[in-house]
Amino acid sequence: MKGFLIRLLRQPAGAIGALMLLVVVALALGAHWLYPGDPWAMVADPNLPPFSPDYPFGTDMLGRDVTAGVVHGARVSPLIGIVATAVAVIVGTVLGAVAGYTGGWVDDAIMRFTEIFQTIPGFLLALLMVAIFGPSIYSIVGAIGVISWPSVARLVRAEFLSLRTRDFVKAAVLGGQSSTRIVFRQILPNTLSPIVVAASLMMATAILLESSISFLGLGDRNMITWGFMIGAGRTTLLQSWWLSAVPGIAIFITVLGLNLLGDALNQALSPRRREGGNA
Repeated sequence: MKGFLIRLLRQPAGAIGALMLLVVVALALGAHWLYPGDPWAMVADPNLPPFSPDYPFGTDMLGRDVTAGVVHGARVSPLIGIVATAVAVIVGTVLGAVAGYTGGWVDDAIMRFTEIFQTIPGFLLALLMVAIFGPSIYSIVGAIGVISWPSVARLVRAEFLSLRTRDFVKAAVLGGQSSTRIVFRQILPNTLSPIVVAASLMMATAILLESSISFLGLGDRNMITWGFMIGAGRTTLLQSWWLSAVPGIAIFITVLGLNLLGDALNQALSPRRREGGNA
Protein backbone atom coordinates (compact mmCIF):
# COMPACT_ATOMS: atom_id res chain seq x y z
CA MET A 1 0.00 0.00 0.00
CA LYS A 2 2.83 2.37 0.87
CA GLY A 3 4.56 1.62 -2.43
CA PHE A 4 1.36 2.26 -4.33
CA LEU A 5 0.88 5.66 -2.65
CA ILE A 6 4.47 6.58 -3.46
CA ARG A 7 3.97 5.66 -7.12
CA LEU A 8 0.72 7.62 -7.17
CA LEU A 9 2.05 10.79 -5.58
CA ARG A 10 5.29 10.78 -7.57
CA GLN A 11 3.25 11.60 -10.63
CA PRO A 12 2.49 15.32 -11.02
CA ALA A 13 -1.13 14.57 -11.91
CA GLY A 14 -1.56 12.40 -8.82
CA ALA A 15 0.03 14.92 -6.45
CA ILE A 16 -1.92 17.90 -7.85
CA GLY A 17 -5.20 15.97 -7.97
CA ALA A 18 -4.77 14.69 -4.42
CA LEU A 19 -3.97 18.22 -3.18
CA MET A 20 -7.10 19.64 -4.86
CA LEU A 21 -9.30 16.95 -3.32
CA LEU A 22 -7.70 17.38 0.09
CA VAL A 23 -8.69 21.05 0.03
CA VAL A 24 -12.29 20.11 -0.81
CA VAL A 25 -12.36 17.44 1.91
CA ALA A 26 -10.90 19.86 4.46
CA LEU A 27 -13.60 22.43 3.64
CA ALA A 28 -16.30 19.78 3.90
CA LEU A 29 -15.07 18.50 7.26
CA GLY A 30 -14.55 21.98 8.68
CA ALA A 31 -17.75 23.56 7.37
CA HIS A 32 -19.48 23.71 10.76
CA TRP A 33 -16.40 25.18 12.41
CA LEU A 34 -15.59 27.69 9.68
CA TYR A 35 -19.22 28.80 9.19
CA PRO A 36 -21.31 27.42 12.05
CA GLY A 37 -24.46 29.30 11.09
CA ASP A 38 -27.13 28.47 8.56
CA PRO A 39 -25.75 29.02 5.01
CA TRP A 40 -29.25 30.09 3.95
CA ALA A 41 -29.32 32.93 6.50
CA MET A 42 -29.37 36.56 5.31
CA VAL A 43 -26.38 38.05 7.09
CA ALA A 44 -25.47 41.26 5.23
CA ASP A 45 -26.49 43.70 2.53
CA PRO A 46 -27.35 42.15 -0.85
CA ASN A 47 -24.82 41.87 -3.68
CA LEU A 48 -21.69 42.77 -1.75
CA PRO A 49 -18.72 42.27 -4.09
CA PRO A 50 -15.90 39.79 -3.43
CA PHE A 51 -13.24 40.70 -0.89
CA SER A 52 -15.72 42.69 1.17
CA PRO A 53 -14.90 42.79 4.91
CA ASP A 54 -15.94 39.47 6.55
CA TYR A 55 -17.28 38.18 3.18
CA PRO A 56 -14.40 37.02 0.95
CA PHE A 57 -16.70 35.98 -1.92
CA GLY A 58 -19.36 38.62 -1.34
CA THR A 59 -23.09 38.06 -0.82
CA ASP A 60 -25.97 37.13 -3.12
CA MET A 61 -29.13 39.07 -4.00
CA LEU A 62 -30.69 38.11 -0.64
CA GLY A 63 -27.65 38.97 1.48
CA ARG A 64 -26.51 35.38 2.01
CA ASP A 65 -22.80 34.71 2.43
CA VAL A 66 -21.46 33.11 -0.77
CA THR A 67 -18.39 31.76 1.02
CA ALA A 68 -20.56 29.96 3.58
CA GLY A 69 -22.62 28.48 0.76
CA VAL A 70 -19.54 27.21 -1.08
CA VAL A 71 -18.06 25.69 2.08
CA HIS A 72 -21.30 23.94 3.07
CA GLY A 73 -21.83 22.92 -0.56
CA ALA A 74 -18.53 21.04 -0.34
CA ARG A 75 -20.32 18.64 2.00
CA VAL A 76 -23.28 17.95 -0.29
CA SER A 77 -22.18 17.97 -3.94
CA PRO A 78 -19.15 15.62 -3.55
CA LEU A 79 -21.13 13.40 -1.17
CA ILE A 80 -23.85 12.93 -3.78
CA GLY A 81 -21.15 12.06 -6.31
CA ILE A 82 -19.57 9.50 -3.97
CA VAL A 83 -22.82 7.76 -3.02
CA ALA A 84 -24.18 7.75 -6.58
CA THR A 85 -20.89 6.31 -7.86
CA ALA A 86 -20.95 3.63 -5.14
CA VAL A 87 -24.48 2.62 -6.18
CA ALA A 88 -23.48 2.47 -9.85
CA VAL A 89 -20.31 0.48 -9.13
CA ILE A 90 -22.09 -2.07 -6.93
CA VAL A 91 -24.96 -2.65 -9.37
CA GLY A 92 -22.70 -2.63 -12.44
CA THR A 93 -20.12 -4.95 -10.86
CA VAL A 94 -22.71 -7.53 -9.78
CA LEU A 95 -24.48 -7.61 -13.16
CA GLY A 96 -21.25 -7.50 -15.16
CA ALA A 97 -19.69 -10.28 -13.09
CA VAL A 98 -22.73 -12.53 -13.48
CA ALA A 99 -22.90 -11.88 -17.22
CA GLY A 100 -19.18 -12.36 -17.84
CA TYR A 101 -18.73 -15.46 -15.71
CA THR A 102 -21.97 -17.26 -16.57
CA GLY A 103 -22.18 -16.49 -20.28
CA GLY A 104 -24.88 -17.98 -22.49
CA TRP A 105 -28.45 -16.76 -22.30
CA VAL A 106 -27.79 -15.09 -18.91
CA ASP A 107 -25.10 -12.94 -20.51
CA ASP A 108 -27.38 -12.10 -23.44
CA ALA A 109 -30.30 -11.18 -21.15
CA ILE A 110 -28.20 -8.90 -18.93
CA MET A 111 -26.56 -7.21 -21.90
CA ARG A 112 -29.91 -6.57 -23.61
CA PHE A 113 -31.20 -5.13 -20.33
CA THR A 114 -28.11 -2.93 -20.14
CA GLU A 115 -28.61 -1.71 -23.69
CA ILE A 116 -32.11 -0.50 -22.83
CA PHE A 117 -30.62 2.04 -20.42
CA GLN A 118 -27.88 3.00 -22.85
CA THR A 119 -30.34 3.81 -25.64
CA ILE A 120 -32.07 6.43 -23.48
CA PRO A 121 -30.29 9.80 -23.11
CA GLY A 122 -28.86 9.61 -19.61
CA PHE A 123 -29.40 13.20 -18.53
CA LEU A 124 -33.00 13.23 -19.72
CA LEU A 125 -33.67 9.97 -17.87
CA ALA A 126 -32.17 11.44 -14.70
CA LEU A 127 -34.32 14.57 -15.00
CA LEU A 128 -37.42 12.44 -15.56
CA MET A 129 -36.74 10.26 -12.51
CA VAL A 130 -36.09 13.26 -10.25
CA ALA A 131 -39.26 14.97 -11.52
CA ILE A 132 -41.35 11.83 -10.94
CA PHE A 133 -40.03 10.96 -7.47
CA GLY A 134 -39.67 14.57 -6.35
CA PRO A 135 -36.51 16.68 -5.95
CA SER A 136 -34.53 15.24 -3.05
CA ILE A 137 -31.03 14.03 -2.38
CA TYR A 138 -32.27 10.42 -2.52
CA SER A 139 -33.94 10.75 -5.93
CA ILE A 140 -30.88 12.53 -7.34
CA VAL A 141 -28.51 9.83 -6.08
CA GLY A 142 -30.80 7.11 -7.42
CA ALA A 143 -31.16 8.80 -10.80
CA ILE A 144 -27.41 9.27 -11.24
CA GLY A 145 -26.78 5.69 -10.15
CA VAL A 146 -29.34 4.34 -12.63
CA ILE A 147 -27.80 6.09 -15.63
CA SER A 148 -24.20 5.31 -14.58
CA TRP A 149 -24.15 1.56 -13.89
CA PRO A 150 -24.33 0.26 -17.52
CA SER A 151 -20.78 1.41 -18.32
CA VAL A 152 -19.48 -0.35 -15.21
CA ALA A 153 -21.38 -3.52 -16.11
CA ARG A 154 -19.83 -3.60 -19.58
CA LEU A 155 -16.35 -2.98 -18.19
CA VAL A 156 -16.62 -5.74 -15.58
CA ARG A 157 -18.16 -8.16 -18.09
CA ALA A 158 -15.25 -7.63 -20.49
CA GLU A 159 -12.74 -8.25 -17.68
CA PHE A 160 -14.54 -11.42 -16.56
CA LEU A 161 -14.73 -12.75 -20.12
CA SER A 162 -10.98 -12.28 -20.41
CA LEU A 163 -10.05 -13.67 -16.99
CA ARG A 164 -12.33 -16.70 -16.81
CA THR A 165 -10.23 -18.49 -19.45
CA ARG A 166 -6.94 -17.90 -17.62
CA ASP A 167 -4.96 -20.79 -16.18
CA PHE A 168 -5.42 -19.77 -12.55
CA VAL A 169 -9.21 -19.83 -12.96
CA LYS A 170 -9.09 -23.25 -14.66
CA ALA A 171 -6.91 -24.52 -11.83
CA ALA A 172 -9.45 -23.26 -9.29
CA VAL A 173 -12.25 -25.05 -11.17
CA LEU A 174 -10.27 -28.30 -11.27
CA GLY A 175 -9.52 -27.85 -7.58
CA GLY A 176 -13.22 -28.03 -6.82
CA GLN A 177 -13.74 -24.42 -5.75
CA SER A 178 -17.31 -23.15 -5.92
CA SER A 179 -18.33 -20.57 -8.51
CA THR A 180 -18.90 -17.99 -5.78
CA ARG A 181 -15.40 -18.50 -4.39
CA ILE A 182 -13.86 -18.32 -7.85
CA VAL A 183 -15.69 -15.08 -8.62
CA PHE A 184 -14.91 -13.33 -5.33
CA ARG A 185 -11.47 -14.76 -4.58
CA GLN A 186 -9.93 -15.34 -7.99
CA ILE A 187 -11.46 -13.10 -10.67
CA LEU A 188 -12.91 -10.05 -8.94
CA PRO A 189 -9.66 -8.97 -7.20
CA ASN A 190 -8.01 -8.89 -10.63
CA THR A 191 -10.67 -6.53 -11.97
CA LEU A 192 -10.38 -3.96 -9.18
CA SER A 193 -7.82 -1.78 -10.96
CA PRO A 194 -10.02 -0.77 -13.93
CA ILE A 195 -13.03 -0.50 -11.63
CA VAL A 196 -11.22 1.93 -9.32
CA VAL A 197 -10.06 4.07 -12.24
CA ALA A 198 -13.53 4.09 -13.79
CA ALA A 199 -15.10 4.97 -10.43
CA SER A 200 -12.84 8.00 -9.95
CA LEU A 201 -13.82 9.37 -13.35
CA MET A 202 -17.47 8.46 -12.82
CA MET A 203 -17.50 10.41 -9.56
CA ALA A 204 -16.48 13.55 -11.46
CA THR A 205 -19.31 12.96 -13.94
CA ALA A 206 -21.77 12.40 -11.09
CA ILE A 207 -20.85 15.76 -9.53
CA LEU A 208 -21.42 17.48 -12.87
CA LEU A 209 -24.77 15.70 -13.28
CA GLU A 210 -25.90 16.73 -9.80
CA SER A 211 -24.86 20.31 -10.51
CA SER A 212 -26.79 20.30 -13.78
CA ILE A 213 -29.91 18.92 -12.11
CA SER A 214 -29.71 21.49 -9.31
CA PHE A 215 -29.01 24.25 -11.84
CA LEU A 216 -32.35 23.46 -13.50
CA GLY A 217 -34.17 23.83 -10.18
CA LEU A 218 -34.65 20.11 -9.40
CA GLY A 219 -32.18 19.92 -6.54
CA ASP A 220 -32.98 19.27 -2.90
CA ARG A 221 -34.13 22.64 -1.54
CA ASN A 222 -33.22 21.60 2.00
CA MET A 223 -29.52 21.37 1.13
CA ILE A 224 -27.32 23.99 -0.47
CA THR A 225 -25.28 22.73 -3.42
CA TRP A 226 -22.89 24.29 -5.89
CA GLY A 227 -25.28 23.63 -8.76
CA PHE A 228 -28.11 25.40 -6.97
CA MET A 229 -25.86 28.40 -6.29
CA ILE A 230 -24.92 28.65 -9.97
CA GLY A 231 -28.57 28.42 -10.99
CA ALA A 232 -29.63 31.03 -8.44
CA GLY A 233 -26.98 33.46 -9.66
CA ARG A 234 -27.63 33.15 -13.39
CA THR A 235 -30.40 35.77 -13.33
CA THR A 236 -27.92 38.45 -12.21
CA LEU A 237 -24.87 37.14 -14.05
CA LEU A 238 -23.95 40.48 -15.66
CA GLN A 239 -24.28 42.50 -12.44
CA SER A 240 -23.10 39.90 -9.86
CA TRP A 241 -20.92 37.48 -11.79
CA TRP A 242 -19.34 36.00 -8.65
CA LEU A 243 -22.59 34.34 -7.58
CA SER A 244 -22.17 31.78 -10.37
CA ALA A 245 -18.41 32.02 -10.88
CA VAL A 246 -17.35 31.07 -7.34
CA PRO A 247 -19.34 27.80 -7.04
CA GLY A 248 -18.43 27.10 -10.68
CA ILE A 249 -14.75 27.32 -9.76
CA ALA A 250 -15.38 24.95 -6.83
CA ILE A 251 -16.91 22.41 -9.22
CA PHE A 252 -14.02 22.92 -11.65
CA ILE A 253 -11.40 22.26 -8.96
CA THR A 254 -13.18 19.15 -7.68
CA VAL A 255 -13.79 17.63 -11.11
CA LEU A 256 -10.28 18.46 -12.33
CA GLY A 257 -8.81 16.92 -9.16
CA LEU A 258 -10.80 13.72 -9.69
CA ASN A 259 -9.76 13.50 -13.34
CA LEU A 260 -6.10 14.06 -12.53
CA LEU A 261 -6.26 11.48 -9.75
CA GLY A 262 -8.05 9.03 -12.04
CA ASP A 263 -5.32 9.41 -14.66
CA ALA A 264 -2.65 8.90 -12.00
CA LEU A 265 -4.46 5.82 -10.69
CA ASN A 266 -4.52 4.40 -14.19
CA GLN A 267 -0.77 4.91 -14.43
CA ALA A 268 -0.03 3.50 -10.98
CA LEU A 269 -2.30 0.45 -11.30
CA SER A 270 -1.22 -0.52 -14.82
CA PRO A 271 1.16 -3.49 -14.59
CA ARG A 272 2.79 -2.74 -17.95
CA ARG A 273 3.51 0.87 -17.02
CA ARG A 274 4.84 -0.19 -13.61
CA GLU A 275 7.18 -2.67 -15.27
CA GLY A 276 8.25 -0.03 -17.78
CA GLY A 277 8.94 2.42 -14.96
CA ASN A 278 10.96 -0.16 -13.02
CA ALA A 279 12.96 -1.23 -16.03
